[in-house]
Amino acid sequence: MNDLRHSLLIVMRGNFARCNRSFTARREGLGDAGVSTLEMVIIALGLMAVAALLVTAVTAAVTSRTNQIR
Repeated sequence: MNDLRHSLLIVMRGNFARCNRSFTARREGLGDAGVSTLEMVIIALGLMAVAALLVTAVTAAVTSRTNQIR
């Protein structure tokens, strides 16, 4: 569980750094800075949805296994 949170934190920090660089490039007029804000939001929401599905799947598996032990 902590590995998943750690991985998600790394990805989110990377996305934040990319957004920050994109903002700086646009402010300084360096032309096309890459990914737009909307694209970054969609990517972040998608990653959070995948993480939520993984947490749900692991929780269900653990609950099922615990019930079998009892």
